[in-house]
Amino acid sequence: MIMKKIILLFSCMLLGCISLAAQSVTWSATSSKVQDGLCSIEVKAVIPSGWHMYDLEDYKGGPNPTVIKFNLPKGATAVGELAVSKAPVRYHDELFDMEIGYWEGEVTFTQKVQFKGKDATATIDLEWMMCNDSSCSPPQDEQLTITLGSGAAAISSQATPLSSQAPRGLWALIIEAILWGFAALLTPCVFPMVPMTVSFFLKGSENKARGKFRALMYGLFIVALYTVPIAAIIIITRLIGGDAVTADIFNWLATHWIPNILFFIVFMVFAASFFGAFEIVLPSKLVNSSDSASEKRKGLGGVFFLALTLVLVSFSCTGPIVGSVIIKSTSGEFWTPIVTMFAFSLAFALPFALLALFPSLLQKLPKSGGWLNSVKVTLGFIEVALGLKFLSVADQVYHWGILDREVYLAIWIVCFTLLGFYLLGKLKFKYDSELKYISVGRLALAIIDFAFVVYMIPGMWGAPLKALSGYLPPLQTQDFVLDRYAPAGSEGSGRTYDAGARKYSDFLTLPLDLDGYFDLEEAKAAAQQSGKPIFLDFTGHGCVNCREMEARVWSDPRVYELLRDRFIICALYTDDKKEVDEADWVITPAGKVLKTLGKINSHYALTEFGVNAQPYYVLMTPDGTPLSERGYDLSAERFAQWLESAL
Repeated sequence: MIMKKIILLFSCMLLGCISLAAQSVTWSATSSKVQDGLCSIEVKAVIPSGWHMYDLEDYKGGPNPTVIKFNLPKGATAVGELAVSKAPVRYHDELFDMEIGYWEGEVTFTQKVQFKGKDATATIDLEWMMCNDSSCSPPQDEQLTITLGSGAAAISSQATPLSSQAPRGLWALIIEAILWGFAALLTPCVFPMVPMTVSFFLKGSENKARGKFRALMYGLFIVALYTVPIAAIIIITRLIGGDAVTADIFNWLATHWIPNILFFIVFMVFAASFFGAFEIVLPSKLVNSSDSASEKRKGLGGVFFLALTLVLVSFSCTGPIVGSVIIKSTSGEFWTPIVTMFAFSLAFALPFALLALFPSLLQKLPKSGGWLNSVKVTLGFIEVALGLKFLSVADQVYHWGILDREVYLAIWIVCFTLLGFYLLGKLKFKYDSELKYISVGRLALAIIDFAFVVYMIPGMWGAPLKALSGYLPPLQTQDFVLDRYAPAGSEGSGRTYDAGARKYSDFLTLPLDLDGYFDLEEAKAAAQQSGKPIFLDFTGHGCVNCREMEARVWSDPRVYELLRDRFIICALYTDDKKEVDEADWVITPAGKVLKTLGKINSHYALTEFGVNAQPYYVLMTPDGTPLSERGYDLSAERFAQWLESAL
């Protein structure tokens, strides 16, 4: 029963942190012409099932009401009051001791606007708070953009939340972080902390109530030691310089050559250590001082120092994993690294909390031996493979050309082939025990490993390898492709233009041999000449989700033909380090001069659309007026419908 309670508690902590990412009001807006000089703006809110959103009334000392503020362009004025599609439900709230109104399901707000002149853009600031029967979310805010006009009789434009991401992308990061957290438990550096944990908590197991509390705090301290530093960096930078500073830090961490090369070297050093070349340990003084502090203090202070000892001792193995989790999540919203690190640390801490609660479980754990070195060697091969991703990011961002797709694949194929031979006992390392026979488990792992190798081999001739699309360099970096790309069901390749004649096309290319631009002004000119709408792609060289979208969604025949034939594609790389001509430099309102292509494009995305996440897609009219926006979503059907909606 106690075990179930502690598992439930940790699970609730995780779900509590991420529930708002999966449950939020979905907002949209449309603008239509009522008559000459009069437009109507409709703002629609779709509230998740089981939740309600408070109404517009200002409750003094009560919950946060819904706020809808229209920021109209010059020459436009609001006409009449804001109309609501349905009356809110009224009830007496005992907590606030007042009558409160709320909406459930869907509700639409309509505001008429007097407007004359050419099309112009307005923004709508939204603030709201949601509750269900058991809890409430913190107040949330969003901004929508809308186009007003006095042209045709039925002018409309759709807007979607500017900073939202598909929950699926966050959930994928959370699940991956949890898996990494459990995988970290198998690393050799962690195993010695098991008897230390058991020994510490056995000495205080006489008082059961106190033991339960200390075990719970032990798990919480481990989670905090991993999560709080990341949260502190984000919060401090946002307080000092706002979102832009935080974005710059994470953008630098994810794309600059210094951290990427550093992480690559760290992965290679740890791989060599796992292969038996040397032993990596933290300075004994640091670890011993932490360990001795935990022995002297048997209260919460001692529990904290034991958790600190665990983090320090295990960091030589978990460090690369932690770095990988953080880097992977920095392409999302600012709070995504906090959530993913929390998920990682929660999975990592849970077994230790259970051991602290039930120290006698140690007797049932396997003792160290040859199997432990086999785990180290296996991790060494995996470290080599994963470490290449950091070198690849730097290579693509700075256009070094040293790790193209076929070189990357060749290293992976060799690496995992050697791992297969090791699992079969054909390779031996320094500290391996004698292997008299192959167990069923090793044989199963070897079969899986060699099957993976066979899957990768066609990639040397240009096979898309969609399952690995997020980790491999783009297909366009490969020198030799047996058959240039044309999805099944489509006709021919999309590339029909003189690449050298377009801005930045001497070092940038589009995926799948598609025709496109890398400068928005050039794309607008082409769109106005052809009458086609613009498909604006905010992407990045180091963006894993971008590669997945291109390999899994763009390659769908229906999506591919729409992009190739019906749109002018413009890809804006937000992490490219190429310095542009001085005439194209951008000076921010704070006076900062942006000289590289990536910083200029990132600044444009943040100031015009309020996003710093990739991928992010915007459909525009030929003159550059935004129609609708979309983030990461691996549904090709929904993506195709979204593209068709702009036509």
